[in-house]
Amino acid sequence: MKNTVATFQKAKQDGKRISMLTAYDYSTAKLEDEAGIHGILVGDSLGNVVLGYEDTISVTMEDMIHHGAAVARGAKSALVVIDMPFMSYQSGVYDALCNAGRLMKEGRANAVKLEGGQEVVPQIKAIVQAGIPVMGHLGLTPQSVNAFGGYKVQGKDTETAQKLLEDAKAVAEAGAFAVVLECVPAALAEKITKAVPIPTIGIGAGAGCDGQILVYQDMLGMFSDYTPKFVKRFADIGGAMKEAFQAYIAEVASGTFPAEEHGYGISSDVIEKLY
Repeated sequence: MKNTVATFQKAKQDGKRISMLTAYDYSTAKLEDEAGIHGILVGDSLGNVVLGYEDTISVTMEDMIHHGAAVARGAKSALVVIDMPFMSYQSGVYDALCNAGRLMKEGRANAVKLEGGQEVVPQIKAIVQAGIPVMGHLGLTPQSVNAFGGYKVQGKDTETAQKLLEDAKAVAEAGAFAVVLECVPAALAEKITKAVPIPTIGIGAGAGCDGQILVYQDMLGMFSDYTPKFVKRFADIGGAMKEAFQAYIAEVASGTFPAEEHGYGISSDVIEKLY
């Protein structure tokens, strides 16, 4: 059964936790989908973990469409959410609406995600009115990392905590069906979760959120440039991959791979007739 914005809302009402992970390609999306994940985010984090950028700023609409469509082909049950990249919506309602439409039509998204609070309410309203589900994103919003002065926990004092609470309410009132809370103190995230009618999806925001999301390369030990404090490594797939690569290199060097069973036969008569 396909997960939808309605099933996300029902999960919050029923007190059932929502699980999400990122994916950027068909094979990974298919595995996550078969495992039973509720939602897959095609995050602009692909800039870091797939494309090798230092941040998400350089990610383009074409990048998101390309990777989003691949994920959509692999996800039969999971709700596929695609990030709106930097400057695809900040410039105004018209650009936001056009780019959200492209992610739906070309990227085959089920929903789009954009960062920001009250300042992007007009964009959220317009996109929702066009029939496109929107997921919000508050707290540490990576596209604003330069304005923040780095990757820092958000909402640690009264003023910024109050703003986050007000932003969450504004995003919900604008029509967003869910909101990601990133790098927010756990107690504040729990208060926001109780204050808004839509599901909150936490990443570094404690267990009081309605759901959780992680970058899959982080939780599998496949990305080692840096590891955020909020990441739990559920398996060392990165280590296993390195071992497999090293074993392959060794067998190629020694001539033990490929073995006879890995090749294709031909009649000796054919070989003998060659000149």
